Amino acid sequence: PLEGGQGHLLDRLAAIVAKQVLLGHKVVVVRCEGINISGNFYRNKLKYLAFLRKRMNTNPSRGPYHFRAPSRIFWRTVRGEGSFCSLPHGEATRRATLVAYWKLWKVCSDCLN
Repeated sequence: PLEGGQGHLLDRLAAIVAKQVLLGHKVVVVRCEGINISGNFYRNKLKYLAFLRKRMNTNPSRGPYHFRAPSRIFWRTVRGEGSFCSLPHGEATRRATLVAYWKLWKVCSDCLN
């Protein structure tokens, strides 16, 4: 099903999308820039800035990768970095399911009006 991200909470929407993907349903999420994160803005900003400071000492280009786009932040949440309700990492079939059944789209507002 097509899921609009506008006004949804990040972790709750991630849990719903992860469950639907694991059940084998195709899911498309649009307007990821409208997804809300609970808590006040200052606290969330401090958490994200702390995340930006994380890097690998020997070779920082190996990760962790710090996505700035809202769709990629949501993608990382569903995949399992920082969410307890996400997809398992180790199984190749689950990763293949993630690629096959899940799409994120950034929709321009001019196209919808």
